[in-house]
Amino acid sequence: MLNKKSVDDLRVKGKKVLVRCDFNVPLKDGVITDENRITAALPTIKKLIEEGAKVILCSHMGKPKGEVKPELSLAPVAKRLTEVLGKEVVFAKDDIVVGENAKNAVAKMENGDVVLLENTRFRKEETKNEDNFSKELASLADIYVNDAFGSSHRAHCSTVGVTKFVEESAVGYLMEKEIEYLGNAVNNPERPFVAILGGAKVSDKIAVINNLLEKVDTIIIGGGMAYTFLKAKGYEIGMSLLDENSVDYAKEMMEKAEKNGVKFLLPVDTVIVQEFKNDTPFKTVDASEIPSDWEGVDIGEKTREIFADALKDAKTVVWNGPMGVFEFENFAKGTIAVAKELSCIDATTIIGGGDSAAAVNNLGFGDKMSHISTGGGASLEFLEGKELPGVAAVNDK
Repeated sequence: MLNKKSVDDLRVKGKKVLVRCDFNVPLKDGVITDENRITAALPTIKKLIEEGAKVILCSHMGKPKGEVKPELSLAPVAKRLTEVLGKEVVFAKDDIVVGENAKNAVAKMENGDVVLLENTRFRKEETKNEDNFSKELASLADIYVNDAFGSSHRAHCSTVGVTKFVEESAVGYLMEKEIEYLGNAVNNPERPFVAILGGAKVSDKIAVINNLLEKVDTIIIGGGMAYTFLKAKGYEIGMSLLDENSVDYAKEMMEKAEKNGVKFLLPVDTVIVQEFKNDTPFKTVDASEIPSDWEGVDIGEKTREIFADALKDAKTVVWNGPMGVFEFENFAKGTIAVAKELSCIDATTIIGGGDSAAAVNNLGFGDKMSHISTGGGASLEFLEGKELPGVAAVNDK
């Protein structure tokens, strides 16, 4: 599937290797609250250490927009990496990322040492993919490895630009795994192939639905975006979330599904509330009978059964987006039901990053899934059938 150089194709002993990771982890009072992305980066880092490379790590965190924001420093990541790798990861604290500290730290490196650079987005050039910053990053290294799937749908200095100025480039293990799972699911799935799409906005998923309707056997729609499809069927949806501009599109998609022989499943009943909060009275009604002053917040019990039934015989499942307002405990039942069903079936189950990944991990089903993507936006673009700039930029085999 992937015709790109991988870390296994590199000879790295004594070479300086710049690795773009995705350390965009959530922090609370300087403490990392979810380490999934750090854990996901370890196989590539460990491999390079074992082979005697001088490993220089870089990543962005948050959206500092080219300003130095101390609360978005990668210092906590260096500390945590030191603990999990069992060896010191030198943090090169430079507001300009490639400054005196970084240059000195790299100059002192022995084989197997690890240095972490400061947040690449402290430089405004990063998101504009400007050559001057790409050159500075490349000046530290001989070889570049991209292992940041979650950032590879963006053409930035640290994901794309830098590849022009190094001798050799490759993808890391995490990137390989992401592309293998998502690529096989979309291009060569074991059937029946079912896609489950949820979340709030239809407009975010238009291209995904369109592409998947050419590939899947069944498509399941839940979450806030389902109400736009129900509206397109002529139902009254009360105060539920509506993507006004996508109603005609929703109609077209349902017609396309019928034409392609794809089963298109929408909620048949829905949990509704009058106030958008957890501890508010709620009831379940038919999807066609939402009163004008109520709004839908989760799929109902009948729908949960229909969706579970559609998943029972599936052999490949891609899931992106929760079935309801899962951050409210009372309205997480639909999302939990889907996660539970996926944890029991004998299929390749791929969770497409973002909220669905958080839901699956928070519910404790993470280890039951074949693959949980580390990149929400990147996995969506992949499911749209787009080539990711950060993958395209790496050397072919």
